[in-house]
Amino acid sequence: MSTAMNFGTKSFQPRPPDKGSFPLDHFGECKRFKEKFMKCLYDNNFENASCRNESKEYLECRMERQLMAQEPLEKLGFGDLKDRKTESKSEF
Repeated sequence: MSTAMNFGTKSFQPRPPDKGSFPLDHFGECKRFKEKFMKCLYDNNFENASCRNESKEYLECRMERQLMAQEPLEKLGFGDLKDRKTESKSEF
């Protein structure tokens, strides 16, 4: 009965997230980096601050393979790790 009164109201219009959606890694292009990051989290009682370098490497892999939009590392919170050499370029 209450639904009859709601016909005149506007329906909810969903909007995409601020960063947009990104494709899943269906082909496992960054699987090695993801597993390294997940192992680090497990080994460090899921304290993500201890795994920032692994997280950075994983995100770099995703950006290099167009699995997410290119973003400056500073904007992703890795400004202090920017000058460190990562393994992502040497593993592939």
